[in-house]
Amino acid sequence: MIEVSNLTKVYGSKSVVEDVSIRIQKGQITSFIGPNGAGKSTVLSMISRLIAADTGEVIIEGNDISTVKSSELAKKISILKQSNHINVRLTVRELVSFGRFPYSQGRLNKEDWEKVDEAIAYMELEEFENKYLDQLSGGQRQRAYIAMVIAQDTEYILLDEPLNNLDMKHSVQIMKILRKLVDELNKTIIIVIHDINFASVYSDYIVALKDGKVIKEGPADEIISSPILKEIYDMDISIQNFNCQKICVYFS
Repeated sequence: MIEVSNLTKVYGSKSVVEDVSIRIQKGQITSFIGPNGAGKSTVLSMISRLIAADTGEVIIEGNDISTVKSSELAKKISILKQSNHINVRLTVRELVSFGRFPYSQGRLNKEDWEKVDEAIAYMELEEFENKYLDQLSGGQRQRAYIAMVIAQDTEYILLDEPLNNLDMKHSVQIMKILRKLVDELNKTIIIVIHDINFASVYSDYIVALKDGKVIKEGPADEIISSPILKEIYDMDISIQNFNCQKICVYFS
């Protein structure tokens, strides 16, 4: 379990995250939803220790992450941010192998390469594995970065808008893979996501943020309701049931 207590982050005079407390249960997909500027990505970054909280704490499996060595934390939690910029020209296979660095320190053994191959296969990137990243489409590159995170083989996986640059087919593919990682490998996934229908269909638990605060949280089936979505997004959103799933209609 990840326990987040009273996290706050201030930039200048602006409070970006204010007194956020949540519990992330193991073996689930937890989605962070909310409008732009709600603080979703900042909370995710503080959970992974990419940025430091001004106040509050994050406890993973009973350990305060501020006291855990970076080398050990990287074996427990992995994160993929929205923007990924690597200046070195790499093939897909080389990029994915970076996920094994916490274990290999750059000297990959047979087991490491097996994890790399598994991650590439998971993301259906075999035909591209020897191509350079700059030869791929934006969506193919995104899948390669997600494969790198999968190769890291951490219990907790944090993804910040991983569906960016993906078409409908590959967005569905990614969400199905995340569901598979949870259901078959008992991973715990926290995802920042804008598409509330993907959150509705694939999440177990939803945390809604607005103006830097948690305003609603609960099982996905409870959060996906017109009154709650109105409070989150200031929009009238009707809910349709389709194949036992709640679909949000917000186009009209």
